[in-house]
Amino acid sequence: MKAFAIDKYKGPLTLHNVPEPAAGPDEVVVAIGAASVNPLDVKLRQGALKPILPYDMPLVLGHGLSGTVISVGSATRRFNVGDQVLPALHRCWHAPLREDSTMARNW
Repeated sequence: MKAFAIDKYKGPLTLHNVPEPAAGPDEVVVAIGAASVNPLDVKLRQGALKPILPYDMPLVLGHGLSGTVISVGSATRRFNVGDQVLPALHRCWHAPLREDSTMARNW
């Protein structure tokens, strides 16, 4: 799948091929209908949060998305395939600047 990512802090967003996500036991995969980049993403790209939020590169940015659940993990009970969602994404579960889908934790 395609995703926009940075290869280094302060670097430009470039198009990358990234693996398709798969839902873990307590996760869902969401087909993205809309995505955004917010001030947190700007700070991450600048490297301003590197001391407290270090990431491996390439880093797919984005913390805002809405979409449709397309698969659910075996322990997921709150969401079903077809649900419309507007998830709150945390450190490990971000990156809506992908072509097709992203992973969101089941809260």
